[in-house]
Amino acid sequence: MTATPEDKIQALGIWRGPTDIAPLVGGITNRNYLVTDSSRRFVVRLGTDIPVHHISRANELAASRAAHAAGLSPAVVHSEPGVLVLDYIDGKPLIAEDIRDPLMLARIVPLVRFCHQNVAKHFRGAGAIFWVFHVVRDYAALLEEGGSRHETLLPSFLDVAERLERAARPFDIVFGHNDLLAGNFLDDGTRLWLIDWDYAGFNTPLFDLGGLASNNEFSESQETAMLEAYFEAPVSDELRRRYQAMKCASLLRETMWSMVSEIHSDIDFDYSAYTSENLARFERAYQSFRNS
Repeated sequence: MTATPEDKIQALGIWRGPTDIAPLVGGITNRNYLVTDSSRRFVVRLGTDIPVHHISRANELAASRAAHAAGLSPAVVHSEPGVLVLDYIDGKPLIAEDIRDPLMLARIVPLVRFCHQNVAKHFRGAGAIFWVFHVVRDYAALLEEGGSRHETLLPSFLDVAERLERAARPFDIVFGHNDLLAGNFLDDGTRLWLIDWDYAGFNTPLFDLGGLASNNEFSESQETAMLEAYFEAPVSDELRRRYQAMKCASLLRETMWSMVSEIHSDIDFDYSAYTSENLARFERAYQSFRNS
């Protein structure tokens, strides 16, 4: 008889009393569970390496520990192959509307900058680099090999990626989260937390900023406010152009991530709809970039 996820969690051997295990909704890469052990709560993330998405659980573990040491993320309680147990944060996952609120954005931008400046100070082991243009090229090869229904789009994607990589230079390098979806921010009523370090690694800060804006559908004025707050200076035309290139690259990567997930993921999620949504966002952003 095949063990269920709940069986695997129950057998971890770290619990002190009777446990209650409930799935957490919303994950599109991992399977997440809320475990109540006596009066204490934990989040259990189940997931092995995902080579097609460049996800290494060893890197995720190292980044999670570093982010906790930096004060951004909950503590790692236990880990073993395929399992990560974290302290539970009793907080509200944000939604895009929350992120766009000027008062919330004023809290988030310093948090992102703090991540970029401080998590690497606590990171141990081999450091990963998350280079979106390499990811796009690798995704294109995977989609071609897998006979994706989107195969005809791949030559144009590769051409666009090359143009964007040239336009986004020069590159500063920081330690990035690289997946700034609204739900990866938690508000506990007192402070913000940043969670889920699957894609963490060294990158240009403009990738995180572009992802923050594109994932949460910022207006042009909100993008300007974000950039001015992050860099603590007016936005030059040169910086805005580089930023727009990285925002387009972020959207292209998210689109192709979903295309790859259509043929490689077994999680119950409508990846086809997610592909369509992100492809439309990418096309709008790239058209705006070309016209700027």
